[in-house]
Formats: sequence, C-alpha cells, structure tokens
Amino acid sequence: MSTTAPLAGGTGIELEIGGMTCASCANRIEKKLNKLDGVQATVNYATEKAKVTVPEGYDPALLIAEVEKTGYTALLPTPKASERSRDGSADDAEHDPELTSLRQRLIGSIVLTVPVIAMAMIPALQFTYWQWASLALAAPVIVWAAWPFHKAAWTNLKHGAATMDTLISMGTSVALLWSVYALFLGTAGVPGMTHPFEFTIAPSDGAANIYLEVGAGVTMFILAGRYFEKRSKRQAGAALRALLELGAKEVSVLRDGAEVKIPVEELAVGDEFIVRPGEKIATDGVVVSGSSAVDASMLTGESVPVEVAAGDPVTGATVNAGGRLVVRATRIGSDTQLAQMAKLVEDAQTGKAEVQRLADRISGVFVPIVIVIAFVTLGAWLGAGFPVAAAFTAAVAVLVIACPCALGLATPTALLVGTGRGAQLGILIKGPEVLESTRKVDTVVLDKTGTVTTGKMTLVEVITESGVDRAELLRFAGALEDASEHPIAQAIAKGATQEVGQLPVPEDFANVEGKGVQGIVDGASVVIGRESLLADWALTLSPEVAAAKARAEGEGKTVVAIGWDGQARGILVVADTVKPTSAEAIAQLKEIGLTPVLLTGDNEAVARRIASEVGIEHVYAEVLPQDKVDVVARLQAEGKVVAMVGDGVNDAPALAQADLGLAMGTGTDVAIEASDLTLVRGDLRSAVDAIRLSRKTLSTIKTNLFWAFAYNTAAIPIAALGMLNPMLAGAAMAFSSVFVVGNSLRLRGFRSVAKS
Repeated sequence: MSTTAPLAGGTGIELEIGGMTCASCANRIEKKLNKLDGVQATVNYATEKAKVTVPEGYDPALLIAEVEKTGYTALLPTPKASERSRDGSADDAEHDPELTSLRQRLIGSIVLTVPVIAMAMIPALQFTYWQWASLALAAPVIVWAAWPFHKAAWTNLKHGAATMDTLISMGTSVALLWSVYALFLGTAGVPGMTHPFEFTIAPSDGAANIYLEVGAGVTMFILAGRYFEKRSKRQAGAALRALLELGAKEVSVLRDGAEVKIPVEELAVGDEFIVRPGEKIATDGVVVSGSSAVDASMLTGESVPVEVAAGDPVTGATVNAGGRLVVRATRIGSDTQLAQMAKLVEDAQTGKAEVQRLADRISGVFVPIVIVIAFVTLGAWLGAGFPVAAAFTAAVAVLVIACPCALGLATPTALLVGTGRGAQLGILIKGPEVLESTRKVDTVVLDKTGTVTTGKMTLVEVITESGVDRAELLRFAGALEDASEHPIAQAIAKGATQEVGQLPVPEDFANVEGKGVQGIVDGASVVIGRESLLADWALTLSPEVAAAKARAEGEGKTVVAIGWDGQARGILVVADTVKPTSAEAIAQLKEIGLTPVLLTGDNEAVARRIASEVGIEHVYAEVLPQDKVDVVARLQAEGKVVAMVGDGVNDAPALAQADLGLAMGTGTDVAIEASDLTLVRGDLRSAVDAIRLSRKTLSTIKTNLFWAFAYNTAAIPIAALGMLNPMLAGAAMAFSSVFVVGNSLRLRGFRSVAKS
C-alpha cells in the first residue's frame, strides 16, 4: 500500500477501491469519507474509484484508513500501475483473478445445480436416494460457489449493514442447514422420500422438507449476474488505454545533425524530430521546416486535413499526410493534448452521477424487513407454544421464499434478450447502468463529422469555364490528383474515376508546396490547386466561376482551381457530405421527444449548412475538442438530460460526460470505449433504435422486478403462518422465474424504425 504519492494539484486524490459488491457499498464508503472534516468524495461503483477533494497537505493515509474501517480496501494509484495500464495486460479482463474466480464458481454451480433443480421439480426423476444426491451436489454450490456472498454478508454484518448479499447468504445458508437437519434428524432422509407435486397448503413441522434446489438455484442465478457485471466493469479502463495507444512509440530525433531513433518517452522539450509522410507526429510541437497536410481525424474527428508550414503548431498522435516535416517538441508526456484528453475521459467517467441498481434500491428496505419478519415469526411461534421444529420451519420458510430467485433473473434475462436483439440491429448496450439514462433523455447532441455526415471528403460539384468539356476537365484533374497523397486530391481522383473511367498517367508530376500540383497530361501542361497557384501562371478565373468559388467557400466547402495551356478551365468543389439517412434520423429523434443539437469544430457556415440540410435548429460550431465536454456540461446545468452521439477521439470526454453516450461503430476505439452504447452500422437511425430499445429493456426489467418482489411479498405472510408447502413454494418460485423469462423474451419482437 502506497501512502506517499503526492496529491494531484494539492487538493485532489484518487483512490482505487476494492471489495465493493453493489452500489450500496459505494454509497456507504462515500458517506463515511464525506463525514471527515474538509473532505468531499464521490465513489463510483462502476469504475471502482473514489475521487476525493481535500484541504492542502491532507494525508491520504487518513482516507485509506477510513475506507478500511468501513470494510473495504483502498490504494493510491502508483506509476507502476499506470505503466501496466499502458500495455493493457494488467487490466485485461480475461486475466483478472477476481473475474476468473467468479467464472469458475459460475461454471461449477451450473454443472451441479441443474440436476438438483430437475430432481426437485420433476417427481419422475426422484429415485430412491435422490435427496442425498441433491445434498452432495448442492452443498458445494451453497458453500463454495456462494462464498463471495457469505464473505460480503459477514463484512456488512461487522459494520451493522445489510445488503442483497446478506439476504442471499442467509437464504441459501438456512436452506442448506435446514435441509441437513431434515435429512439427518427429520424424515426427509428416508429411502424413497418424494416431494409430491400438490397444490395444497397445510401446516407442517418441516422435518420432511428440503430446500436444496432453492439454495443452489439462487446461487447460480446471482453468480451469473455478478459475473457479467464484473466483466463489464473490468473494461472501464479500455478508453484510456486506447487513447494512449494512439500515440507514436518511437521518434527520429536530430542530435548533432544526425538522425537518432529513440522511444517517445525519452523525448524532451526542445528536441527537434523528423516526421515523414504517413508517420504519426510524436508529441505536441511547432514545425521548424517543411510543409504538409496533417490528418487530425483520429484525434479531432474532422475529415478535412490541416495545411501546416514552418511556425505552425502540430498535435501529437496526428498523421503527416504529405511532405517531410521537422518539428520542435513543445509539450511532452502528461502535458500533451492527447494526455489531457485521456484525463478528461477519466474525470468524466469518475464524476458521472452514480446509477443505483434497481434491485439494490428496493433491497435496501426489503432485506432488513425480511430478516425482521423471520425473527418475529420465530418468536411468535415459540411464544404461542408451538414446537421448536415448527417455529424454525416457519422462520426458514420466510427466508427461503424471500430469497430472490426471480430477482436473480429479472435483470440478466432482460439484458440478455435486449442486448441480443440490439446486436441484430447493430446496437451494442454495455450494461444495465446505461438503461436508466435513456428514460429521461430529452436532448441529443450530435457530432457532425462521421455522425451526421460521412466523414469523408467527396467531389460534390464541377464548374467549368465557358466552352470547356466537363469530362476532359475531370480527366486532367483526376490524372494529376491521383498521383498525389493529399486527402482532397484523392477525393477528386476518386470522383473523376467514377465519372470518366480510367485516368491517364501524368508526366513531369511535381508538388508545389502549400499550393497544389502540376504536370503534363495528354500533352497539356496542367496546374491544379489554390487560386494563387493559377495566378503564378497568369491564369485567372472568369467572374462567373470566381463568384461560384466564393459561394462554395462561403458554405464551408473546399474549392480547387484547374487550368491548362495558358487558361483557367474551372473549379472542383470538395466537401464532407451528409449521410443519406441523417435527415430521416433527425425527424425520428424529434418524434420520440428529443431535441437534436449539432456540435462541431467546423466553422459556422459549414455547421449551419449541414444543420439546415437535416433539420437541426440548435448549433454549436467552432468548438475546440477539449471544449465539447463543456458544452454537454452546460446543457446539463440547464436541467437537460443529454445523450451524445459521436465517433472521434475528441468526442470521448463528451461521450463520458453525457448522461447517455452513443458511439458510431465506424469511429475510433476511444469513442466506442467511452460510450454507453455503440451503433455498429454507422447509421444515425440506429441512435433512435438504441434509445427506444434501451427504454423498452428498462421497462421490462422494472416489470420483472415488480413481479419478483410482488411474488415474495405475497408469499411471505403464507410462510410466516406455517402454511407453505415446499413443493408449492418450489412451483411458485418456478412460475415467477418462468414469468420473468417469458416477459424478457418479448423483447425479441422489437422492430427497427429504419424503413430500409
């Protein structure tokens, strides 16, 4: 345990919390920490972290001690842990000891429990000594497989608390102990004993009743839910790992005029390094020499490359798409924009409002009440003069019937069916925590590039001078641009190929830095690029074409001019185009009561043009990547419940900050990992389906929970009166489980709103 790490910024401490099994554990730790003088704490159950604000110079050992007094563990993150996260190996869910243990317990409980339940529920399978076989199979499940529940219940008991673990532990333990009593000291162990399937209720001393299938079944179902929950939580750090993986691993540094390759970690501020075409820029810096187009799409999500020359700033992890650059490092390590973005994602995840699991909310009241009823029942029967065996039978029956068998199925089955149906529709729901957010969402913030638009530059318009053949212009333009690596050039070449077919091979091709390209095509001397390049050759656009160029640029489109043989011949307009289904999707979002908002780093003209095309009234344009999260937070401060749809690394903090984050599956891994829902198809209509399906799944879970608890609540008085026939109890429990499963299966009929 490390207690010597410095406070982050002097006032902030982050703790890694261990031993939490439900949201109420996080609440308990948070309350304990907040009782300390000058301490403000937020504990996130999903990420298993506590974010604590303390006075300057506060000893973090006091915080750790307080957490440990509550019955949990706390650690300060160490640099070594950070390095392990860098390669992802330490956090790999498949190599997590706790997850491995849960998986082993789950598999073991399934193998042993299925025959126990089958024998208890089907009289035809009850051979002469079936009850003893049930004991041999069920005992390891209730003792070994359910050990995490028993351990948590004991920890809670030592601190005067009760959670779902308490009820599960008590119910399963009592079921086993009473069954052992009935088998060894009662009449349940006689050869040929059967559980007759009778719909009768009669008082009983309980000596002939065993509850092994209840104890083993509850353990199996709850373990399944815990396993899938833990697996989802262990992937919480994947967004940060994906961010770190974006950066370059090695860099070519200039030392005494020579080029030396070193690991990027050894780079220092002031070092000059070389970036060749196609390579990632190692860190934030300023261009010393050279000019190029830098593709920042992996970091910003914006598809238009940025032209850079000497004196221009560049950002680490972006890609040099053109010429050779020499860059002087200005920021390294945790000071870079990439590292700061990773910190934003982490802060947004840790600070997100904690979601209370529905079962834990109800069990916060339900569990202690059931325990009290069981003890009251025992006391009442003993006080009324009934035999001890009869009194214990009634008390045990209360705990057994209250043990949440259907409750164990309520959330997992709905999630299983809902997420399975979502996968068929191209929607990936990460876990139960995301569903509650969808019900109250009223505003959906949409990133422009790659979400509303295709995110790819496309040739959208060709305007020729009078008398110029369009096909010839495309042949000449496409031939030259096909020889260039520039993304805009490639868009023109692709558009030309689609319209005129195979392109000729240019001669004497040359790149004019920062302006365009030139060469000879079919004997004609062709120049294409900025209007200033044509001016260098004394070529001038006509007033009509110049006006069309100004109009296109005013709409935020990119315009390239072309000329040959001493005359300007026309312009080619390139732009990011709206996806064919975006307008329909916006209309559908409005239909389900959401207000769409466009959020982009592009200029106002581009944003307004795209918004008007798809029917969005609210636009935030020219927003820097690091400021997108502020826009979402501002909307939340206005009382709006915000869903965010995006696909770029720059969207990741906003996706994490939003009440509901939806990532386009065609986008970056970082955006996908930071989101709550992933839309695999890249079709914005999937966002509508995702919200509708999530709401429907949440509604199904609530219905399941209601009936699961309603069944328990109705059966408890019968059990307390000693009128609970064990086979009838088993049948009732089976019916409640079948009802829950059947209700969940209705989600398979969910239909997409897409008309295609």
